[in-house]
Amino acid sequence: MPEPQRISHHLLLCATPSKALCCPDPAVGAASWEALKRLVRELGLEDPARPGGIVLRTKADCLRICAEGPILLIWPEGIVYGGVTAERIEPILRQHVIGGAPIEAWILRRMPFSPAGPAASPA
Repeated sequence: MPEPQRISHHLLLCATPSKALCCPDPAVGAASWEALKRLVRELGLEDPARPGGIVLRTKADCLRICAEGPILLIWPEGIVYGGVTAERIEPILRQHVIGGAPIEAWILRRMPFSPAGPAASPA
C-alpha cells in the first residue's frame, strides 16, 4: 500500500457561491478559481515529491464570511483573505504558502484550529 502524501496546506476558495453575498460578480470569482488551479500546478505545489507536502485546493460554495469576496481560507493557519482576485492569487501562493509570510494587508480574519478538549467521560 502506498504511503499517504503529506499535506502542507489546504486552500479553500469561496469564489462562485450560489447566493453571492460575498462576491457579487461571479466572473471575478471564476477567474480567481482558474488562476488558483493553474498556479498551484505551475508552481509544482501538487507534486508528491515536494518537500513539506502537497497543497490541496477546493472550490467552496460558501465559507460564511459574507463580505469582501472572493474569500480564500488557508489551513492549517486558519487565515482568511478577502478580495482574492486572480491577480492576488500568485502573491498569496508565493509569499504565504511557499514563503511562510502571510500578506497582512489582505487578511480579513484569523480562524485557527482550537486544540481538542478532553474527551468526555462516560456517565
